[in-house]
Amino acid sequence: MLIIGIAGGTGCGKTTVVNTILNELPEGEVGVISQDSYYKDTSHLSYDERVKINFDHPRSIDFELLEKHLIELKKGNAIDQPVYSFVKHNRTGDTINTIPRKVMIVEGILILSHAEIRNLFDIKIFVHADSDERLIRRLKRDITERGRDINEVLTRYQNTLKPMHQQFIEPMKEYADIIIPNNKYNTVAVDIVKTIINERL
Repeated sequence: MLIIGIAGGTGCGKTTVVNTILNELPEGEVGVISQDSYYKDTSHLSYDERVKINFDHPRSIDFELLEKHLIELKKGNAIDQPVYSFVKHNRTGDTINTIPRKVMIVEGILILSHAEIRNLFDIKIFVHADSDERLIRRLKRDITERGRDINEVLTRYQNTLKPMHQQFIEPMKEYADIIIPNNKYNTVAVDIVKTIINERL
């Protein structure tokens, strides 16, 4: 099994890169695990308390469960991936049964910030886009898909997203095997990634 970690700041275009790789490889050979599924369970908190959580800090992620699940997949065992609701800021209680594939892609903003998780990746990719581009994409997504208002998104960006990006995400570039600039869609870099995957397969 080949495990690929795809990291990068919010709105950098990770999902586009993941989907391109998925579309180019044989169906059924690639599985995807999202870091977002592994936000810690916050059922013990009220909704108002959950809203105040800094979800861009590594301590908001249940890395122990993610590590355990990746090790199980490597052994050939299926896992039950948690389902997370961005509207409720909490896990839903549902799970998705995820079976091992030849290639498992793990994507998320903080996945390179945790050494044990990082060490499980055969290929580490960092998708880079400039901060203006990322903010615009984040605004569009959070307003249309997650029901946030513009002031809430901008406040969160200034108070948590930007400082957390500078502290925990941008420095992780040094661990990446491949950095994909994604201000404009970068076909060459994605083709290189696909070639490496095909060679490993």
